[in-house]
Amino acid sequence: MNMADRIQYLRKTRGISQETLADQVGVSRQAVSRWESEQSTPDLEKIVLMSDFFGVTTDYILKGIEPAEDKEQKNKEIAGKTLYIASTAFVAIGLFCAFGGWYEEQTMEAIWGSMMIQAIGIAGYFIGKLFSNEKAPFLVDWLNIVGMAFMPVSMLTGWISGFVFRRGGWIAPYPIGLYHTIVFLLFFSAVCVISFVLVRKQTQ
Repeated sequence: MNMADRIQYLRKTRGISQETLADQVGVSRQAVSRWESEQSTPDLEKIVLMSDFFGVTTDYILKGIEPAEDKEQKNKEIAGKTLYIASTAFVAIGLFCAFGGWYEEQTMEAIWGSMMIQAIGIAGYFIGKLFSNEKAPFLVDWLNIVGMAFMPVSMLTGWISGFVFRRGGWIAPYPIGLYHTIVFLLFFSAVCVISFVLVRKQTQ
């Protein structure tokens, strides 16, 4: 990656246009375009301004040399983001394992292991938060909450439907029967909407 590529990478990583960068360093948009296409190179004053704006060293812009602590932080960020994604995958895997285990055996013992898989996923999520300074993506937060809530809500609504309607009261990881499904949909829809609103507020 040469200097032109690094300038373009920094700009696109921050999600800003050539015009915005040009305004920040006091040049025209065409000048930034020429820097990024290797038609010209910025002078030292502009490199210093860009390093301040992007929060990197001038050595990084000029030579691609990153401070050791920056590399370590980047590695932590990557590890954190990987754990965020893996946590959602574990929650989903645990959910599907519970479905399969219950379908085969209809016993609580069949789904304890699935709950442990989900617990590992949530633990990974919080470990990811320790590694990464950034907030988890909105969708990851919301899917984890929804995925973890599915089985408890199904079991609770199974008990409620059995108690209220005297039928279909399976305390199962997924709704069974008409009454259980109706009560489940009411409760689970509320959980989805409330969690969506709360997570959206936290990630804004």
